[in-house]
Amino acid sequence: QVQLVESGGGLVQAGGSLRLSCAASGRTFNTYAMGWFRQTPGKARELIAGISSSGTDTNYADSVKGRFTISRESAKNTVYLQMNTLNVEDTAVYYCVADPSYVKVRFEAAQYWGQGTQVIVSS
Repeated sequence: QVQLVESGGGLVQAGGSLRLSCAASGRTFNTYAMGWFRQTPGKARELIAGISSSGTDTNYADSVKGRFTISRESAKNTVYLQMNTLNVEDTAVYYCVADPSYVKVRFEAAQYWGQGTQVIVSS
């Protein structure tokens, strides 16, 4: 069982930055691929970024490439999402996910989901 707790969301002006954190419980953090999704009312859920269990492979949605960076810190059982040059279209609830399979993370089939953290970007 893995529990995920996101933090770092909030209100930011367009052009600003935020860093989201996702703390994972358990001793097997290094065996889980991780990812970040976001969802806005009326829109489909979107995979923003994924990272393999080793951290060597990452992937990003086209909408955030060059602006967002996913990383993980094993010593803290934490995955991060650094978000730069934010725009109003980035407003959403952001969810952290985990699964032993990187493929499942990338195809929205991750086993574990956090409760989400709200990001609001004002113009």
